[in-house]
Amino acid sequence: MSALCSVAVLSKNGQSHIANQMQLAEPMMVVFDNYAITEWETALVDPRLQALILDANSLTLAQLQSLQDAYLSENWRSELSVFLWDYQQKKNERFHLWPVLTYAKNATDLLLAQVCSHLQAKAATPFFSALKSYLSKHADSWHTPGHSNGDSLRQSAWGSDFYHFVGQSMWQADLSVSVLALDSLLHPEGVIQEAQDLAAQAFGAQHTYFATNGSSTANKVILQSLLTPGNVLLLDRNCHKSVHHGVILSGAKPVYLDSAINNALGLFAPVPLQSILQAIQTHPNAKALILTSSTYDGLCYDLQPIIQAAHARGIKVIIDEAWYGFARFHPTFRPTALECGADYVTQSTHKTMSAFSQASMVHVNDPDFDPHLLRETFNMHASTSPQYSILASLDVARQQMVMEGYGLLSRALQLVQVLHERINQTGVFRVLQLEDLLPESLTQDGIRLDPTKITIDTRLSGYSGDQIQDILFERFHIQVEKSTFATISLLVTIGTTAEKTMRLIHALNTLAQEAPKKKKLKKKWQKWDLQVPHFSQLACLPRDAFYCDGERLPLIKDKKAHQQLIGKVCCDQIVPYPPGIPVLVPGQIITAEIVKYLANILSQDKPIETHGLIGHGKHAHIRVLTEAEQLALQT
Repeated sequence: MSALCSVAVLSKNGQSHIANQMQLAEPMMVVFDNYAITEWETALVDPRLQALILDANSLTLAQLQSLQDAYLSENWRSELSVFLWDYQQKKNERFHLWPVLTYAKNATDLLLAQVCSHLQAKAATPFFSALKSYLSKHADSWHTPGHSNGDSLRQSAWGSDFYHFVGQSMWQADLSVSVLALDSLLHPEGVIQEAQDLAAQAFGAQHTYFATNGSSTANKVILQSLLTPGNVLLLDRNCHKSVHHGVILSGAKPVYLDSAINNALGLFAPVPLQSILQAIQTHPNAKALILTSSTYDGLCYDLQPIIQAAHARGIKVIIDEAWYGFARFHPTFRPTALECGADYVTQSTHKTMSAFSQASMVHVNDPDFDPHLLRETFNMHASTSPQYSILASLDVARQQMVMEGYGLLSRALQLVQVLHERINQTGVFRVLQLEDLLPESLTQDGIRLDPTKITIDTRLSGYSGDQIQDILFERFHIQVEKSTFATISLLVTIGTTAEKTMRLIHALNTLAQEAPKKKKLKKKWQKWDLQVPHFSQLACLPRDAFYCDGERLPLIKDKKAHQQLIGKVCCDQIVPYPPGIPVLVPGQIITAEIVKYLANILSQDKPIETHGLIGHGKHAHIRVLTEAEQLALQT
C-alpha cells in the first residue's frame, strides 16, 4: 500500500497552470492541490503535506517575501520542501533559499516529475533498502555471526523458543562486516554514508554520525575528540554520567555548574542563566561548554543567549539533546539546539523516536570540526561488529520523522491535552505546569517545558510517587518513566496511542476514587530529607585520581558514617539513583556533608541504588587516594 503525500501549489487565487491531480511515485501517491496565497497557513497544518510549489508567476514580490519570512521563523515546518516556479525568470534572483523550477506552463508534467523525484529521494532509506535487498537473495552464511541466520537455534531443544521469540527476520538481519554491500560503520562510503547524509539534512546538521551504543558513547566521543588533557570544560553537574566519563577519558579540567533544585518535588532543573554566563566570563580559556536540554523532566534552556556568549569567547558548545531529538519536526518544540547554533549535539533516537534501543546520532555544525579526529575517536569506542538492525532503525526513524513526524507529533500533543484535562479532573492527581517545576532562580531565564514530558503530583493520594509507580505496574500493568517521592513522570511519544491513554486515565481515576478525602502525603515523604550535598572541590584532575590504585574504605563503621573519609580524595564517580547526580567525582575532596549523605541513603531499609561503590548497602566501600598518592598528585 502506497503512502499518501500532498504538495500544495500556492498562487494568487488558487488557480495555477498545475491542475489538481494525483501522481504515483513509489512508494507514495502524491496529491497536488491548489491553494490561494491567503490559504497558505491552512495548507501547512495538513499532516500529509510534504512540499510547497510557489507560483512566482502570479505571486507578488511582497507575497513571496512574506512567505520567506515565515519560512525562516521557528513556526515553520522544517521538513517541508519549497520550490519556486518561475518560468518567466523574473523573481528567482531575489529568493536564493528555494530551488527554482523554470519549466514552461505547458510543461508541468516535467515539473511534477521533478518534484516527485525529489520526494522519493527524501523518503529513501539507503541502508534499510540495501539490507532488505541483500536478505531477499537468501545467501548462505559462511561468516560471522555464529548463529548463521539463526540456524544454530531454529531446531535447538534449548534455543528454539528464543529464536521464535525474536523472530526470523531479526536473525537474518544480524549480519557482519563481511557483507560488503552493507558498507562499514567505521569507514562509511556507501549506503551508511548516504543514510547519514540524509539524516544531516533532516536534522539541520553539516555532518551526522550513527552510533549503535547510545548517546552515552556519543558524548564520550565528542569530548575525547574535542578536548586534550588540561583543557577546561564547563559542565552541568546534573549532566549524564557519560559526560563525567568523558572528562576522565579526555583528561579535561572540569568546572562544575550547580543546577537549580526544586526541593518540594525532588526535581533537578537547569543551571541558572547567570551562573552559566558568569562561568563563561570567569573561564575565557575554556575549550567547551556542555549542557543537557531538555532535561529528564522536560525543561529546555533558552540556548541562543548562552551559545552566543560562549562563541564570543571562542568556547565550543555541546548539547546533550538525548530527550529532545524529535523537536525539529514540529513548530511547537522549536528551536532545536542546532538551530540555536550549537556546535555538537547528541540525540538518543531510540528514546523518543522509532529506533531500537542504543540507536543514537551525533550531529556536527562546528566550523572548525576535524572529521579525521572525530572518526578516529569514534572508532575507538565503536564495535567492529555493529548491530545492523540498529543501523536500519536509525535510517527508518529519520525517514518516518521527515515524512510523517509532524502528523505523529500533532497527535501526541492532542493526547497530552487529553491527559492534562482528565488527570486534573481526578481532584487528587495534578499535572504540574512549568511554574510548578521551576525553582525561583530560573523564572526569568526563558526556560521552556517540553509538553511530552508529563510530571504528575501524587501527594494528595496519600502515596509517594514511588508507591504509585509500583501500584500502576502491579495492578494495572502500566509502566511509567520514573518517579520521585512526590511525582511520577510519563513520556508521551509518537508511539503513544489513544488506547494506552484511556487505560492510564482509568487507572488514575480508580486510584483517585480510592484515596481518602483530603488525605495528605505521609509525613515521612513530605519533604526531601536527603538533598544532594554541595560540590566541594577538586584536589586533582578526575583522570589522575581515577587511574590511581587507591585504597578501599568502608562508608559506614560502627553503624555510623566513617569519619576517617573526611578530607580523603575520591577515585570514582559516586551516583545515587535517584536523583542520578554525582555526589562525588574522581579527584573530589570528601566532606562531612557528603559522608553523612551517603551513610544515610545506604542505611535505609531499602538502600538507594548507588553506582560507583564497592559492595552494597551498609557494607559498601569507597575507593580513595592513599596519602602517598594524594601527596604525589599535589606536588
